[in-house]
Amino acid sequence: MSAATKEKLLEGALRTLVEQGIAKTSARTIAATAGVGQGLIFYHFGSVDELLAAACRFGAEQRVDRYRDRLAELGSLAELLQFAREMHVEERAAGHVAMLGQLLAAGQSSPALAAATAAGLGLWIDELEAVLTRLLAATPLDGFADPAGLARATAASFVGIELYEGVDPQGAGSALDALEQLAGLATVLEGLGPLSQRAVRHGLRRGTRG
Repeated sequence: MSAATKEKLLEGALRTLVEQGIAKTSARTIAATAGVGQGLIFYHFGSVDELLAAACRFGAEQRVDRYRDRLAELGSLAELLQFAREMHVEERAAGHVAMLGQLLAAGQSSPALAAATAAGLGLWIDELEAVLTRLLAATPLDGFADPAGLARATAASFVGIELYEGVDPQGAGSALDALEQLAGLATVLEGLGPLSQRAVRHGLRRGTRG
């Protein structure tokens, strides 16, 4: 019963954030959404902030689990970008993009929320790093591009684009189009023959030394 109650509180906190926003998220509203007494929040989590932090991690685990199989099936950088576009639409429609923006803002004044939001993003970064390591291995960029750094840059870019879309949808679309152009270049590199790939690697080595 304790585990079931904690899960109801975690799900209730996430639903409250999505449906009412962080400004209206309180012990009362979370308890009402979860269908439990307010006292259980403090019994299981100690405070509303600690519950929100746990809910942030819980939500991120759920979202990553939802997309893990699709990520494992991606066969190119172009497919990765297409997946990102589709996920962006799904997550925005579900209210998760707006929730992320509010958590990022709230984390500026709450160390617990900041740590939890960073940990949630870290789950996505780990998945992206694994995918990028696999996909880059098939291109002349293997060994020259850092998958870990690219995963962080990609996550940061998409977080920024998702939040930016709220005030400038056309600008956000242009940013995604620019990333698609880069993915197209990577696809061209993937299709090069062995001699051409060696020439690209040679040029990259010279540029790296310079």
